[in-house]
This record gives sequence, structure tokens and C-alpha cells, in this order.
Amino acid sequence: MICNTKIGILGGGQLGKMLVQAGSRWDLDLWTMDKDFDFPAAKVTNQFIQGDFTNYDLVYQLGRLVDIITIEIENVNVEALFKLEKEGKEIYPQPSVIQTIKDKKLKKNFYHSHQIPTSAYELVENAGE
Repeated sequence: MICNTKIGILGGGQLGKMLVQAGSRWDLDLWTMDKDFDFPAAKVTNQFIQGDFTNYDLVYQLGRLVDIITIEIENVNVEALFKLEKEGKEIYPQPSVIQTIKDKKLKKNFYHSHQIPTSAYELVENAGE
């Protein structure tokens, strides 16, 4: 490895595989977590960790093993990422951004408050509204 920095990727689907393939051009130490060894990135990553990226403990443990964390899917355990961020771990995108992406209400309000064009919407709190 030219780069001693360990980069953890939460999610090992097609995008994760492409991230690993691109990173391998720079000889990066890439670690990927996903639920099954059959996921595309498992076949090309330096380290594959079988685990659920929505599980707080598993995400936190991966974060302790690597220097930088990124995601290839937004459905990850954000609470673990917030804790890791408080401990000084580099996370891209930041947990607050991931939280906004995951929550459609937060995302639409973000678009509106930053004058980013979006489709018309109405926020409802439950199916009865």
C-alpha cells in the first residue's frame, strides 16, 4: 500500500464496487462492509467485513478500524457516525448530510430554504392526512 490511510465504505453494491475499483488505481487501503459476500464490492475490496451497515455497533466498530468513512448508500446507521464524528473520525459526507438525505421532510425543507428547485410537495405526518 502506498497510502497507509484505511478508508471504510458502508455498502458493497455496484457503487461500492466502483469506489473500490477507482481507489485501487491509487493503491488505497479500502475496507467495505455489507451484509453478504455475494455483493459486488466483496470481490474487489482489500478487506470485506460481513455486517449490517444499519447496525449501530457494527458501524461503530468499522469506524474504529479505519481512518476515513464514506457511504455508497444512505440507509446507514447515522447515530454511530455522529458518535465517530464527535471522536474525531473523518466522515464523508458528514452524518448531518446523510441524515438530511435519509429524511424526505428534512431534504425538501433544505431544498426550499436554499432555493433549490424541486417538485411541489406537501408534508404529512401520517397516512391519515
